[in-house]
Amino acid sequence: MSTDPEPAEDAGAPDVDEAIRAILLLMPRVVARTKRTPPPPGLRSFNLAPRHLSLMGYLVFDGPLGVNELARRLEVAPTTVSLMVGDLTRQGVLERREDPSDRRRAIIAIASEQQDAVEDWLAAGAVAWRAAFERLTPRERGLFLDTLRVYESTMAAARGEDS
Repeated sequence: MSTDPEPAEDAGAPDVDEAIRAILLLMPRVVARTKRTPPPPGLRSFNLAPRHLSLMGYLVFDGPLGVNELARRLEVAPTTVSLMVGDLTRQGVLERREDPSDRRRAIIAIASEQQDAVEDWLAAGAVAWRAAFERLTPRERGLFLDTLRVYESTMAAARGEDS
């Protein structure tokens, strides 16, 4: 054990074991709360699940994207994205458009009649993350995101999964 005094900025901060305990208790609640976020009334008749939030989040924040770009960002195979997009297109949540610069490439977008409902579905999470992130410095935000990425990739490696 070190006898050096804690820097003033770290006074009261949890040590590694205390932080692990806290996060192991907190993460299941965070995940459960996210999973319990139902689609808004305008989307409840569709077969949507929390896994669709990430895909639609990219389309809301970044606009229409190609399947390969969505797959890259979601870190899944293009076939996985194609299956999700096909299902959501049949339901009328998404629409495929031909890329005017390359007719072989499809551009995926949220169907205009569903745009407001999809944005409503994402809004609660965005508001909560904004409240959390606004308290942090840019450096702290980067550290938080890096920490979550290391956690996720370490868990994937421990299970023999691709991260």
